[in-house]
Amino acid sequence: MTDPTRETAFDLLSAVLDRRRPLEEALDAIPATTAQRDRAAAHRLAATVLRRMGTLDAVLEPFLQRQPPEPVRHVLRLGAAAVLLLETPPHAAVATAVALTRARGLAPFAGLVNAVLRRVAAAGPEAMAELDGPRLDTPAWLWSSWGNAVRAIATAHQHPAPLDLTLRPGTSAPPGCQLLPTGSVRFPPGTLTDAIPGFDQGLLWVQDAAAALPARLLAARPGERVADLCAAPGGKTAQLAAAGATVTAVERDPKRLQRLAANLRRWHLEAELVQADATAWAPETTFDAVLLDAPCSATGTIRRHPDVPRIKRPRDVQSATEIQDRLMRAAAALLRPGGRLIYAVCSLQPEEAAPRVAAAVASCGLRHDPFMPHELADLPEALTPDGFLRTHPGLWPDLGGMDGFFAARLTKTSPPS
Repeated sequence: MTDPTRETAFDLLSAVLDRRRPLEEALDAIPATTAQRDRAAAHRLAATVLRRMGTLDAVLEPFLQRQPPEPVRHVLRLGAAAVLLLETPPHAAVATAVALTRARGLAPFAGLVNAVLRRVAAAGPEAMAELDGPRLDTPAWLWSSWGNAVRAIATAHQHPAPLDLTLRPGTSAPPGCQLLPTGSVRFPPGTLTDAIPGFDQGLLWVQDAAAALPARLLAARPGERVADLCAAPGGKTAQLAAAGATVTAVERDPKRLQRLAANLRRWHLEAELVQADATAWAPETTFDAVLLDAPCSATGTIRRHPDVPRIKRPRDVQSATEIQDRLMRAAAALLRPGGRLIYAVCSLQPEEAAPRVAAAVASCGLRHDPFMPHELADLPEALTPDGFLRTHPGLWPDLGGMDGFFAARLTKTSPPS
């Protein structure tokens, strides 16, 4: 008998590794007839494989005399992850993997799958304990780019992220949460939002603790005109609106804009919504402040999106920096003289950070306005010597880490050149 969880996990893994589709996009494409329980379990299994794939491949390698076809390797990875990382009883993991092999037209390899996974169940735990998991699970180009914090970052990536939420001002922290130093509240990984008091009433919204910092550092004041560029799904728009600013949220994708509108309705907050490419948007008036959470490589969100290291390439970072520079020029043009800009990316890549600020200062009539220690008094380790915000998953190891973000503040000094 086939197992719908393994079948679905195989489809998810194939979509990511063979076709470089994002995991969440692949999950959305799973037939609606698949039970929610099976979808959730399959997502967990596929995400575990993606998170620990280097380690799993290293454990499997000694038991393979020759390289099997890629679909067979996917089956082996799923079986090994079930045994070694998800505490599935070995006989069940082996049996379901063999059944999956046959169900996917790979019957000639059923004996291989059976033999290899039995050996993995017996010898794998000891072998895995001797491996450098963080290094094996991180592609070389990422490992070489993360500097002195690389091991802390890669170690944090071995585990799923907790659930963080931002409280609407005046809302009490819900029972059972962990109140973080920056004001966000945290629940354990896998917590369902339906079970959190106040969530359905729009009193709090999902937003990683690090993702909540750029809007906080913008320090929007009541009545200020603020533009939020690339605004969906709306967490930062909500922060700005809740602070009393008059917010214009700009989003290019119509479906994402619809999601943003639905979120604002649920949160009982208002903003002007504009569907436009922010690089070409030209409103009639300027703004007191602009928040630009720019499209990026998203390597700061690997704990939440373990497909990122498997589908991103160095050339994707270069493409992102070109878009970021165009957006910075557009953002500068939206500001009144003396207006301020927060540039942020959920990336760990150095190319998407300080060099983008330097390029904007050189060509956009902006000056870098460093963050001060008192602005990050509750997270001093995230303030760089140059006055930038830099978070990464290795921070707060005892509290469960946070996403990787870079942010900088710039002030409009003159019209762009």
